[in-house]
Amino acid sequence: MAGDTRHGRAGFLGAAERLVHGWAIFGGVVLLIVVLINVLSVIGGIFGKPFPGDFELTKIGVAVAAFAFLPYCQLTGSNVTADIFTARASPRAIAVFKTMAAFVAAGFSIILLWRMSAGMVDQREYGYTTAILQVPIWLGFVPILVSLFLLFVAALISLLDGGRKSLGRTIL
Repeated sequence: MAGDTRHGRAGFLGAAERLVHGWAIFGGVVLLIVVLINVLSVIGGIFGKPFPGDFELTKIGVAVAAFAFLPYCQLTGSNVTADIFTARASPRAIAVFKTMAAFVAAGFSIILLWRMSAGMVDQREYGYTTAILQVPIWLGFVPILVSLFLLFVAALISLLDGGRKSLGRTIL
């Protein structure tokens, strides 16, 4: 259920939850900066002085922001779902589906973390940069890798919560 976070957790789970929430706020700040850059570029374009490299920064910024929101969506159950299939399902069946989805999210986060790490290494070794600003492409991978790691952590928390719900036990 959207917004179904467990605030006030202690220990590692509580720290991880706060980190995921903070990381989503970071993603929002990055997105606001992208919007600001685009506004400045449009205003500058009116006066013949557009923001140089706005397209490059927009591509990197939107990617970083989108990935930063993934752990939060996983943790809060805000991912896209097909409710038509679960409309008449029991709460226990829904908990089982959510547990399976958390397991899949954990697996995909590990695969993406592995492949994106390799991609970052390749981008760094080849020295790829953006065309106008000459920003090294691999720098954009760093926050994305952090996001994927946090997605894995959020999926583990969801897996733990879903497993306990499907077994009919109380949640941490």
